[in-house]
Amino acid sequence: MSTVAVTDETFDAEVKNSSVPVVVDFWAEWCGPCKQIGPALEELAAEYGDKLKIAKVDVDSNPNAAAAMGVRGIPALFIFKDGEVVSNRAGAAPKAALQSWINDSI
Repeated sequence: MSTVAVTDETFDAEVKNSSVPVVVDFWAEWCGPCKQIGPALEELAAEYGDKLKIAKVDVDSNPNAAAAMGVRGIPALFIFKDGEVVSNRAGAAPKAALQSWINDSI
C-alpha cells in the first residue's frame, strides 16, 4: 500500500472511520522537513501493507483538517486508532524512529 492523499472532505472517511490504524502526516510542498520524511513514510506504507494506512494532508489545500487537529507547525504526525488519536509528534525524524513510534503506538 502507498500513502493516501486525504482532503478536508475525505478526512473522516479515510482517517476516523478507518478499519486499520492511520498515521496522518500534515505537510506542505514548501516544507523542507516534510520532504525529508516523505520517502520514509512511503517505504513504511509499503512495509506495513494493509495493516496500517499512512495518510498525507497538504495543509495549504486542506486547512480545515489541520485546524481541527490544532496543527501549528509541520510536519505534524498523528496516529489514529479506532477513530481516536493515540499518539502525535512534530518534526522530522529518521525512518527507524518513525517506525519505532508507530510500533509503540499501535
